[in-house]
Amino acid sequence: MELAHSLLLNEDALAQITEAKRPVFIFEWLRFLNKVLVAANKEKQKKLVEQLTGLISSNPGPPTRKLLAKNLATLYSIGDTFTVFQTLDKCNDIIKNKDDTPAYLPTKLAAVACVGAFYERMGRMLGSSFPETINNLLKALKNAESQGRSEILLSLQKVLSGLGGAAASCHRDIYKNARSLLTDRSMAVRCAVAKCLLELQNEAVFMWTTELENVATLCFKALEGSTYGVRVAVSKLLGTVMATALMPKQAAVMRQNVKRATLEEVLELMATGFLRGGSGFLKSGGEMLKGGGSVSREVRVGVTQAYVVFVTTLGGQWLERNFATFLSHVLELVAHPRATQTHVEAVYSRRCVSFALRATLGGLLGEKAQIAAAKEICQAINKQMRAVEAVVSDSSGENKGGAADVSASQHVMVCALKELGSLVQSLSATASPLIQEPSIGLLETVTSVLLHPSMAARLAAAWCLRCVAVALPYQLTPLLDRCAERINTLKSSPEAVSGYSFAMAALLGGVYQCLLGIPHSKGKMVVSIAEDLLRSAAQNSRLSLHRTQAGWLLLGALMTLGSSLVRYHLPKMLLLWRNVFPRSQKELEAEKARGDSFTWQVTLEGRAGALCAMRSFVAHCPELLTEDVIRRLMTPIECAMTMMSHIPAVIKVHGAHLKASAAMVRLRLYDILALLPPKTYEGNFSALLRELVAEFTLTDNSANTTTSLLRSLCHYDDSVLMGSWLQETDHKSIEDQVRFLFASGSGALEHDPSSIYLRVPVGEAIPGPLPLGVSVIDASVALFGVVFPHVSFKHRLQMLDHFAECIKQAKGVRQQAVQLNIFTAVLSALKGLAENKSTLGPEEVRKSALALVMGALDNPNPILRCAAGEALGRMAQVVGEATFIASMAQHSFDKLKSARDVVSRTGHSLALGCLHRYVGGIGSGQHLKTSVSILLALAQDGTSHEVQTWALHSLALIVDSSGPMYRGYVEPTLSLVLTLLLTVPPSHTEVHQCLGRCLGALITTVGPELQGNSPTISTIRSSCLVGCAIMQDHSDSLVQAAAISCLQQLHMFAPRHVNLSSLVPCLCVHLCSSHLLLRRAAVACLRQLAQREAAEVCAYAMSLAKKAGDSKENLNITETGLEGVLFGMLDRETDRKLCSDIHDTLGHMLSSLAVEKLSHWLKLCKDVLAASALAFEVEKEEEDSEKKDEMDDDTMFTGLGDDDKTKPSVAPRWVTRVFAADCLCRIIHLCENADKAHFDLATARSAKKPVSDLLVLHLSDLIRMAFMAATDHSNQLRMAGLQALEDIIKKFASVPEPEFPGHVILEQYQANVGAALRPAFSPDTPSDITAKACQVCSAWIGSGVVSDLNDLRRVHNLLVSSLDKVQAGKGSSSQLYSESATTMEKLAVLKAWAEVRREHTSGIFTLLITLVQPELPSLSRLWLAALRDYALLTLPAEFASQLPPEGGAFYTPETIDTARLHYRNSWAPILHAVALWLSNTDFGAAEGPEEPQTGTTSPAYPQGPPAPIKNPDELAKDRMHLLLGISIEFLCFPRPEEPIERVMSCLQALCTLLESPQARNHIAEDQLLAVELLNVLHRLLLTRDPPSVQLQVTAVVQETIRSAQDHLDQRRSSKGVEDGGEKESASVLAEGGDTGELQPGKSLVFAAMELLVFLLVRHLPQVNTKASDSPSHLPTKPQPLPEHSNRLVAVTISILAELPALCSPAGSMTILPTILFLICGVLKETALKTPDGSVPLPVSAALQGIKTIITSPLGRVEKTQQQWTSLVRSSLASVLEYSQPGEPNMDEVSLLTAITLFLVSTSSELVGVTTLQKGCMERFRNALNSSDPWVQARCYQLLLSVFQHSSRALSTPYIHALAPMLVEKLKGAERARPGTPAELQAVQEGVKVLEGLVALGEEQNRVQLLALLVPTLISYLLDENAFSTAPPPSKGLHEFALQNLMRIGPLYPAAFKTVIGAAPELKTRLETAIRANQASSKAKAAARQAQPTVQATPTIKLKTSFF
Repeated sequence: MELAHSLLLNEDALAQITEAKRPVFIFEWLRFLNKVLVAANKEKQKKLVEQLTGLISSNPGPPTRKLLAKNLATLYSIGDTFTVFQTLDKCNDIIKNKDDTPAYLPTKLAAVACVGAFYERMGRMLGSSFPETINNLLKALKNAESQGRSEILLSLQKVLSGLGGAAASCHRDIYKNARSLLTDRSMAVRCAVAKCLLELQNEAVFMWTTELENVATLCFKALEGSTYGVRVAVSKLLGTVMATALMPKQAAVMRQNVKRATLEEVLELMATGFLRGGSGFLKSGGEMLKGGGSVSREVRVGVTQAYVVFVTTLGGQWLERNFATFLSHVLELVAHPRATQTHVEAVYSRRCVSFALRATLGGLLGEKAQIAAAKEICQAINKQMRAVEAVVSDSSGENKGGAADVSASQHVMVCALKELGSLVQSLSATASPLIQEPSIGLLETVTSVLLHPSMAARLAAAWCLRCVAVALPYQLTPLLDRCAERINTLKSSPEAVSGYSFAMAALLGGVYQCLLGIPHSKGKMVVSIAEDLLRSAAQNSRLSLHRTQAGWLLLGALMTLGSSLVRYHLPKMLLLWRNVFPRSQKELEAEKARGDSFTWQVTLEGRAGALCAMRSFVAHCPELLTEDVIRRLMTPIECAMTMMSHIPAVIKVHGAHLKASAAMVRLRLYDILALLPPKTYEGNFSALLRELVAEFTLTDNSANTTTSLLRSLCHYDDSVLMGSWLQETDHKSIEDQVRFLFASGSGALEHDPSSIYLRVPVGEAIPGPLPLGVSVIDASVALFGVVFPHVSFKHRLQMLDHFAECIKQAKGVRQQAVQLNIFTAVLSALKGLAENKSTLGPEEVRKSALALVMGALDNPNPILRCAAGEALGRMAQVVGEATFIASMAQHSFDKLKSARDVVSRTGHSLALGCLHRYVGGIGSGQHLKTSVSILLALAQDGTSHEVQTWALHSLALIVDSSGPMYRGYVEPTLSLVLTLLLTVPPSHTEVHQCLGRCLGALITTVGPELQGNSPTISTIRSSCLVGCAIMQDHSDSLVQAAAISCLQQLHMFAPRHVNLSSLVPCLCVHLCSSHLLLRRAAVACLRQLAQREAAEVCAYAMSLAKKAGDSKENLNITETGLEGVLFGMLDRETDRKLCSDIHDTLGHMLSSLAVEKLSHWLKLCKDVLAASALAFEVEKEEEDSEKKDEMDDDTMFTGLGDDDKTKPSVAPRWVTRVFAADCLCRIIHLCENADKAHFDLATARSAKKPVSDLLVLHLSDLIRMAFMAATDHSNQLRMAGLQALEDIIKKFASVPEPEFPGHVILEQYQANVGAALRPAFSPDTPSDITAKACQVCSAWIGSGVVSDLNDLRRVHNLLVSSLDKVQAGKGSSSQLYSESATTMEKLAVLKAWAEVRREHTSGIFTLLITLVQPELPSLSRLWLAALRDYALLTLPAEFASQLPPEGGAFYTPETIDTARLHYRNSWAPILHAVALWLSNTDFGAAEGPEEPQTGTTSPAYPQGPPAPIKNPDELAKDRMHLLLGISIEFLCFPRPEEPIERVMSCLQALCTLLESPQARNHIAEDQLLAVELLNVLHRLLLTRDPPSVQLQVTAVVQETIRSAQDHLDQRRSSKGVEDGGEKESASVLAEGGDTGELQPGKSLVFAAMELLVFLLVRHLPQVNTKASDSPSHLPTKPQPLPEHSNRLVAVTISILAELPALCSPAGSMTILPTILFLICGVLKETALKTPDGSVPLPVSAALQGIKTIITSPLGRVEKTQQQWTSLVRSSLASVLEYSQPGEPNMDEVSLLTAITLFLVSTSSELVGVTTLQKGCMERFRNALNSSDPWVQARCYQLLLSVFQHSSRALSTPYIHALAPMLVEKLKGAERARPGTPAELQAVQEGVKVLEGLVALGEEQNRVQLLALLVPTLISYLLDENAFSTAPPPSKGLHEFALQNLMRIGPLYPAAFKTVIGAAPELKTRLETAIRANQASSKAKAAARQAQPTVQATPTIKLKTSFF
């Protein structure tokens, strides 16, 4: 392949490769050429032209000729054009050639393609040669076969587009020749003609003036018998021509004076197509057969699409202006008798009109225009309804046509109401102006239709009300009440009973979409209405039917509210159900004898209704289905089954009109049985199966009804064979009706009223149950699949044989129907078997089944063949025996080898594919080779593209299922795929689609290997890429979609080899494709690319935008880039998968790019959010003016004058705005994680970054966006806005304003924040928004942004007002939402107050206290009530009986499940607030007695008799238990998803609680409680990691330990007083007693140790000797710990040191070894030098701990004296061992301090232990010799404390050992004078030690001691000359020595004299120095006052003094 990459064709290489590979080589060369030609130089042109023209006659395939033509045209347009005419002539000669053989065809087609490409590229440059060319093409057109015809027409289209107006002279010829081909046999030709004429109408004025009617008629004819592709092409032509006729293009009008058509004329013309089709008066034979001269469905669907094209072409503004006309026109269509000749036709016509309305209104109009359109629709409904009322009230019968009017009006109503509902639902809360404006009267209008005489209209009105309620949930409860009230007042009108019950049912069915629900009482109301209707049904025969239906409908709807509500009404329901059916056989017989036809109808309807309500119950309340309930349900169900067998007799007696009611009963019965476990009705299997089989084999049914389930039971991948991919287009809702099979598309609400309350199937806009006949068969098939696996083999065999018999008996059309139904049932059964993991049965059952299936593999109906293949695969799956599978495969092999007919070849090739699909690669491995070879052969059968399609499809299935086993066949398969792609004509799109599937499967099979570089892999990879390139260039969207998904797979496995620079632009172009599947594929691919390479994707898309300026592509990428396009798509797209992929793609882009391109993304979000309805007009004008500026000169003259109307520019809809608001929050979080500079204004202003790219600079924009969102109409957007506001407040609260120190930047926005929050507290705001706003309020008040009381009051008052609402109690306000919504709101208010209350503890605000104080009494009461509720709700299910029957303070018993969630979200801050309040008010002692008595504390509802008043002590205990209980319960097992803030809140609350004396007392008294608490905290540490949590836990532990300590001291002191100071007994109170044993589980000390040791080992694993001794352990150097670990270790050590105080002496001996070991270990690990010389926290804590322990009174207890001594000694030994010299980085000073602590505090234990003494001296020596003066200085200080120790026995050895060394050191200072302050200090400290020794010495030795000190000091003095030049430290030493000498002299006068006298030179030095000092002191008297004595205190101090 690489050899093909050269500018000229490498002919040597071409000659060397095999014949088969040449086309690929040539194609690859042309592809390469296409990329490089643009930049090539001209000298090679001649040779290139030769090579390219040579290829024309080399039989190129379709893709090759397309590329060849393109390259030639490019070559001429960039190079010299002088030979172009020769080439053109050559092509013309080839076209004229009379050779018609198939072999010559490719050459001819290549020439045709070249001609088209030349004219398209060069157009008028080719001058006057065009008439000849066009004539040539037209002549060839007459004789060509279908492929030639379509190619010639497409070439003509290109010629026309290149020449534009210049070719006017040939327009008529082309038109005449082309139009007759619009009805060509070949569909590809019809498509080509449509495209050609579409191009022609751009310039040919006659097409949309004089010929307009003919064009329309031609289009209608072209639509007859058309395929989807033809309908799309022809409708585009028809719609565009009509739009042009109405608004001609300016340029054309200027040239000729034309008469414009009026809107009425154009619409009238289109209506003829819709109502009369293309047949005119002379009906074609086919029409007669269909009977009744109805319009062919294809025409109707095509014309509907044309309406949409027509309106879209004219644009949104046109639609706004002319909407009334358009609406009345389309509604007239559906009112026309020709559109509604039969019921099914009427349903189809309604669907078409609805589609036309939805596609135009939904897509082209912005929200404001949609509201205006909704008004229009309301008026239309009103007008219709007035006419109907006139007819109904006109009893005189003068209005003869009235009845017809009424029946026509129902269809109008259905369309109008359906569209109105869709509009309101899509507008959501934005539609509120519609409802609120009285002049529109939307609700009145819609409810008036509930009284329409036709059921369809009533149901449509009910559905519309449901849409209103879902869009505006605050309407739900009022609407329900209104309907209830109307039903009660209009009980005597059948229409009212029916209509209002429909409405109530619809509203109840919509409740699940309204998060806030409805009040619980509404359930009771519905039940009572329904009961009343059922009871009164018998009173009045005119109403009995309606009342019965209405009653059961309401009960069925009630069930959708779920178990929590239905639970209360279940007993009553069970009773009602039991009473509907006869109790016994006898009653049944009596009933048969008694009734007449009317009573039977009512009875059957009643029973159907009851079964329907049961089914709804089973489907919606699974939790209530206990065994007992199922048993009680089975009684009526079994009665119904018995009754079924008697019905035929009843129908015989009373007439066939009961058939429908009987069918309804069967449908309901099948439906409920399918939901129940089959075990419950196995006794009735045989009777039931008889019914089911009779149902779908049409035994008693003369109509040939077929089931609609077959498509869903066949595999989704087989859609290419069945054409069901039409499900995946934008036209899905109307395309369904064209496929005659499956009754598809004929769904309508009136077929099954119960669907009005069921959930709408995903992807549907409105439920469309199929007609009753079809539904019953569907239900029977589904139930058959459920029951079959549970039936005995004998019965299975009987049924299968019976099926074969039924098929044999039936003939013709009926046989097809029976066979389809039977196959669907068999598939359903096999699927059931597979799901149940059961087998098919013994040999004879298999045989029978196999015969049935094999028979259908040769059926002419492709759908049956599909089903048979599927069934075969499923049989193989459930039989699962290799021999059986082998025989099936062999049978197909044999068939395929011999058969020559298309049918059996297709059927059996699919059979092979299905076998592999269901048995998998392993099970069918031995057949793989044969299967592949057969299918590869079939795929090459060029005579039948159908065979090719099926063979390739099966091949794809085999590749998919074989996985790696297929690897050996990849190369031959791949080369076949490429060959076919290069040769199969493009019109056989199915073949190409299957080739795409194969290629995708092959790529997956090779998988990650594709990254490799071996020759075979490179070949495979380049073949795949070539295949993708061919498919990308195909004209069919599905093939293009397949190409994209193949490239996506390739990108997944070998990303380097997919060229994004060409792929991304191609995907961007597809984003505005008119084909849903292509848009889906493009977005899915972008989503994958954006995950890895978002930046590149965006860059390539932008490069496309730059190119788009010069190309003709109608591209919508502007400066907002791909992101902008995707945001725009969100407004237009309705497909859920597509939208979710767009969200993901934008999400990935945002994550990778938002921080770098911050201003770009913020602008995007801002533009979307700014488009609230008000800003809309202004923007539009701006946009228009911008667009006008951009237009360049040519487009001014040639383009459509109103060009901007074709682009749907609609302001972003609310859903998109919500997404943008979410993006805003994500951007803030991304910036937070990226760089702190985003939140620092000072840095941002001085930053080097481009100024706009730091978040803090956009703060005003952020606030504005959040404000716009928070104050919008749409509730979802308000939520998102408030969330954004909260994020902004939290992130920016502490950012200072550099220009005004002491202020923060958010202060200037307080007005905005207040204004954004105020609307959320208005009374009509939904609870969830108010709840969210409370959260924002508390964040704002607590953030500390506002420091002025009055400013804070604004927001604070909002919270005060909501607090009043909470205190108002349960039943006060009229409720719109469910009780749990109220719970949510009240708890949110309390939570907000709690958070404000918590904030001010942080000590920031005395100001907040003034705000909260006045509310505290009531708040504290409410908080406690909420906590009490929460505590009860967290009880496990088995304690449910303990819950108060009337509910809690803030929840009702009915809504308990939802309430739990709300409590879970708000208890933590409330707990903390209550803890604060209790600890501040000493457990509420002040207001104790007025505590409300009952559990439900709220002043509004005192319930029950007052309980005895508790004394303050008990009350405190209760509250303490409540708080501790909640905390411990939560901390025991916080769910992983609980936010860490909640854990922190809980721990802080515990800490706060334990600050109050009462709580401390309580927890200390009940030791088990404290132990429990510590155990729970320990467990928490095991599961939760953050340091903040660990620190908080240690705080709680410390408080607990201290509480215990205080309590112990109290008891000791009181005990001590009693016992008169007997010490011994006091120790017994403490833990450990006399034995020293600590019991795990009961001992507080043990629990604390466990937790603390865990923490230590967590942060200092080295402390754990087990770990360090293990062989795998590598010794590590001690490392400095992070800050938080330091704090944690320090706190842990300090708590450990406090523990011995809680124990008796014996107890403390149990724990001390551990504690001392740990403390020494920590000392070892953390005593490291720090750069700044500070002491790490853990070290000071450890030293403090050592001191605490060794100075405790434990050493003085006799019993434990010996243990104590050995402990002290071994601890010191450890410290000595740890402090051995040679450790780099070790902090000797801290270890020395520890040694000194031991020596000083426990001298008695250490005296005379020589080894320790030696070690200690060694350490001191090392320190004295240290090179670090600071270490020396500290060592001197510590030595002094040892020397001065009171116990001479301890100090003397040290003095003897170390003093000489000290003196030596000091003497040395004379020679090496100190050069730094630190060295100076060391000398000074040494001198102090010597002075101390002098002071310690006895009088007689003093002279000797002074003889050491004085000379040393004098030696430090300098003479005058040296002093003046000496450095400062040296001067300092001189002055220090002098002062000391002057101090020592007077202290020991005699000895001093003796020393001085002995050495005269000392005396003279001293005197000189004194004189000099006096002289200078006089001069510097002032200076000396200012100077304190030098270095009076050491500069280095320990953080904590240990001595």
